[in-house]
Amino acid sequence: MELRIGTGYRQILGLALPISLAMLVPQINFITNNIFLSGLGQQELASAGITGVYYLIFAVVGNGLNNGLQALIARRAGQNLPKEIGKLFFHGVWIALAIAGLGILITYTAAPGVLRATIHDKGIAEQVIDFLMIRIWGLPLLYLYAMRNALLVGTNQTRFLVWGTLSEAVTNIVLDYGLIYGKLGLPELGFNGAAYASIIAEGTGLLVIYAVIHFKGIHKSFAFFEDVKWDAAVSKLILVKSSPLIVQYGISIMSWEYFYILIEHHGERALAISNTMRNIFGLFGIFSWAFASAANTMVSNIIGQGKEDEVLPLIRRIVTVSFSISLILFLMLNYRPEWFLSFYGQGDDFIRDAIPVIRIVSLALLMMSFGTIWLNSVTGTGNTSVNLGIELVTIVIYCLYVYLTLEYFNMSIVWGWASEWVYWLSMFTMAFFYMRSGRWKGKKMM
Repeated sequence: MELRIGTGYRQILGLALPISLAMLVPQINFITNNIFLSGLGQQELASAGITGVYYLIFAVVGNGLNNGLQALIARRAGQNLPKEIGKLFFHGVWIALAIAGLGILITYTAAPGVLRATIHDKGIAEQVIDFLMIRIWGLPLLYLYAMRNALLVGTNQTRFLVWGTLSEAVTNIVLDYGLIYGKLGLPELGFNGAAYASIIAEGTGLLVIYAVIHFKGIHKSFAFFEDVKWDAAVSKLILVKSSPLIVQYGISIMSWEYFYILIEHHGERALAISNTMRNIFGLFGIFSWAFASAANTMVSNIIGQGKEDEVLPLIRRIVTVSFSISLILFLMLNYRPEWFLSFYGQGDDFIRDAIPVIRIVSLALLMMSFGTIWLNSVTGTGNTSVNLGIELVTIVIYCLYVYLTLEYFNMSIVWGWASEWVYWLSMFTMAFFYMRSGRWKGKKMM
């Protein structure tokens, strides 16, 4: 199995496009959830925004572990050390399960009090809490799912991602329809039906992808079960590289939850519109995130091969492809925004109020198309503490902006969503100049 990769456009697309498909399916799942829930009413659509962002906080903690592990695996792949990859994966799985257990504990102990204190509408608050008490049990499944991402992306085997994601998508859509509305002989669970559907779908996708790993013999290539003894040094390495990313992603999404709580203060309509914006952001941003994930892997792999001089040209090529695709999506989104908004069935007034926001969000997607790639390239160098520093500075600027616009000056949510411009431009500027400085060169992953 060839673990070392090239830096041409063909290699970039070959790695990123399967990742895009793998990311597309969960976004379709999320949008499907919201479309089905919007049939229950505007309050359910509004509540789904808060529950989605809350769960996303813990999801991106797993993503931080995933990205740190992915960079380590890619570095070992560049060094052509397959058995070390198996050892990293084995330890990563157990660390992920421990973090998932902590997330469940926090949700049951601290979250209800915080949500009741910050959400003004008590009906929405109780609906959100009831949903999360169910939904959070999908976290261990989600984290294990993320670990296979780290393995398959880090070893340049992204073509296998599609099997798990497709099975998850089909399961989620069928169960959403059945459990929310009581169709297909299933009980009618309303808003909470989406929580059960998502958990079962995650479990289905997990079983399928691990079955693929087993039957394709991937576990044998990396000697998963050859050395199952706990190695404190390997665990420490994973945590040292991943913990700054875990904190980085965690505070990033916590700031987004803060943003949504301030949006809720502007009313149910504002919150419902913002939830649809998050759907659009997630759907149209998948290519940027996929190329960012590819940048993480390719930069780490190339450095592992000792080709540091090829890193910056590689990043520029990835940015070129990512921005080009995002520009096409930007034009599509702005040509007929009402078409995308009509799926939520909230009426003409809703669409009219949402169109100015969608213009702001579409421009932010262009900024993200290059900003997130430069940031993930920093991850690929192994300097994850620099990632955390960039995120901390960016979040302070972001939170100050959203507080002033939405709470202090009580401006419209159009100006509130312009915070995405602030976020991505700030992040890009710091990551770009760090990579250009060359201070990452010579960094070792032990």
